[in-house]
Amino acid sequence: MPRDIQEFLFVGIKDVVVAVRRRDGVELWRTKLKSGSFVTVLWDGEGLFAASGGEVFRLNPTDGGIVWQNQMKGLGIGIVSLASLRAEQRSTGYETTAEQMRREAAAGAAAAS
Repeated sequence: MPRDIQEFLFVGIKDVVVAVRRRDGVELWRTKLKSGSFVTVLWDGEGLFAASGGEVFRLNPTDGGIVWQNQMKGLGIGIVSLASLRAEQRSTGYETTAEQMRREAAAGAAAAS
Protein backbone atom coordinates (compact mmCIF):
# COMPACT_ATOMS: atom_id res chain seq x y z
CA MET A 1 0.00 0.00 0.00
CA PRO A 2 1.31 3.48 -0.83
CA ARG A 3 2.55 5.48 2.14
CA ASP A 4 2.26 8.82 0.37
CA ILE A 5 -1.34 10.01 0.19
CA GLN A 6 -0.47 11.70 -3.13
CA GLU A 7 -0.42 8.20 -4.65
CA PHE A 8 -4.14 7.72 -3.89
CA LEU A 9 -7.16 8.60 -6.04
CA PHE A 10 -10.47 8.65 -4.17
CA VAL A 11 -13.65 7.71 -6.03
CA GLY A 12 -17.29 7.86 -4.92
CA ILE A 13 -19.61 5.33 -6.58
CA LYS A 14 -23.21 4.78 -5.46
CA ASP A 15 -22.83 4.16 -1.71
CA VAL A 16 -19.10 3.32 -1.72
CA VAL A 17 -15.83 5.26 -1.47
CA VAL A 18 -12.91 3.51 -3.16
CA ALA A 19 -9.20 4.35 -3.01
CA VAL A 20 -7.13 3.33 -6.01
CA ARG A 21 -3.44 3.72 -6.68
CA ARG A 22 -2.94 6.51 -9.24
CA ARG A 23 -0.20 4.87 -11.29
CA ASP A 24 -1.97 1.59 -12.06
CA GLY A 25 -5.56 1.78 -10.76
CA VAL A 26 -5.13 -1.04 -8.25
CA GLU A 27 -7.85 -0.88 -5.60
CA LEU A 28 -6.38 -0.24 -2.15
CA TRP A 29 -9.54 -0.18 -0.04
CA ARG A 30 -13.27 0.38 -0.23
CA THR A 31 -15.74 1.60 2.37
CA LYS A 32 -19.49 1.13 2.07
CA LEU A 33 -21.50 4.01 3.47
CA LYS A 34 -24.85 3.07 4.94
CA SER A 35 -26.87 5.59 2.96
CA GLY A 36 -27.12 3.73 -0.35
CA SER A 37 -27.07 6.78 -2.63
CA PHE A 38 -24.83 9.11 -4.67
CA VAL A 39 -21.45 9.80 -3.00
CA THR A 40 -19.49 13.06 -3.06
CA VAL A 41 -15.81 12.86 -2.04
CA LEU A 42 -13.49 15.68 -0.94
CA TRP A 43 -9.79 15.56 -0.07
CA ASP A 44 -8.84 18.97 1.36
CA GLY A 45 -5.16 18.33 1.93
CA GLU A 46 -5.63 17.26 5.53
CA GLY A 47 -8.73 15.10 5.58
CA LEU A 48 -10.86 12.83 3.43
CA PHE A 49 -14.57 13.54 3.56
CA ALA A 50 -17.54 11.86 1.90
CA ALA A 51 -21.21 12.74 1.78
CA SER A 52 -24.10 10.50 0.86
CA GLY A 53 -27.82 10.34 1.54
CA GLY A 54 -27.80 13.45 3.70
CA GLU A 55 -24.90 12.28 5.87
CA VAL A 56 -21.30 13.54 6.05
CA PHE A 57 -18.39 11.24 6.90
CA ARG A 58 -14.71 11.72 7.67
CA LEU A 59 -12.67 8.75 6.50
CA ASN A 60 -9.16 7.61 7.29
CA PRO A 61 -7.45 8.06 3.90
CA THR A 62 -5.01 5.17 4.40
CA ASP A 63 -7.55 2.44 5.21
CA GLY A 64 -11.04 3.88 4.60
CA GLY A 65 -12.14 3.57 8.22
CA ILE A 66 -14.92 5.93 9.30
CA VAL A 67 -13.46 8.48 11.74
CA TRP A 68 -16.77 10.25 12.36
CA GLN A 69 -20.15 10.79 10.75
CA ASN A 70 -22.88 13.41 11.03
CA GLN A 71 -26.45 12.57 10.03
CA MET A 72 -27.26 16.25 9.43
CA LYS A 73 -30.57 15.72 11.23
CA GLY A 74 -33.57 17.60 9.94
CA LEU A 75 -32.07 18.33 6.53
CA GLY A 76 -33.38 15.36 4.55
CA ILE A 77 -31.57 12.69 2.58
CA GLY A 78 -30.75 14.36 -0.74
CA ILE A 79 -27.46 14.77 -2.57
CA VAL A 80 -24.88 16.51 -0.40
CA SER A 81 -22.20 18.85 -1.77
CA LEU A 82 -18.88 19.32 0.01
CA ALA A 83 -16.61 22.37 -0.03
CA SER A 84 -13.59 23.44 2.00
CA LEU A 85 -11.61 26.65 2.05
CA ARG A 86 -8.57 24.49 2.67
CA ALA A 87 -9.28 22.59 -0.56
CA GLU A 88 -9.73 25.83 -2.50
CA GLN A 89 -6.36 27.12 -1.29
CA ARG A 90 -4.55 24.10 -2.71
CA SER A 91 -3.99 24.09 -6.46
CA THR A 92 -4.83 21.04 -8.48
CA GLY A 93 -2.61 20.13 -11.40
CA TYR A 94 -5.26 21.48 -13.78
CA GLU A 95 -5.48 24.82 -12.00
CA THR A 96 -1.70 25.10 -11.90
CA THR A 97 -1.45 24.34 -15.63
CA ALA A 98 -4.25 26.78 -16.47
CA GLU A 99 -2.61 29.55 -14.45
CA GLN A 100 0.74 28.84 -16.10
CA MET A 101 -0.87 29.02 -19.55
CA ARG A 102 -2.47 32.38 -18.69
CA ARG A 103 0.89 33.77 -17.56
CA GLU A 104 2.66 32.51 -20.68
CA ALA A 105 -0.06 33.98 -22.93
CA ALA A 106 0.19 37.32 -21.14
CA ALA A 107 3.99 37.28 -21.43
CA GLY A 108 3.73 36.43 -25.14
CA ALA A 109 1.24 39.24 -25.72
CA ALA A 110 3.48 41.71 -23.88
CA ALA A 111 6.52 40.62 -25.91
CA ALA A 112 4.60 40.97 -29.19
CA SER A 113 3.60 44.57 -28.47
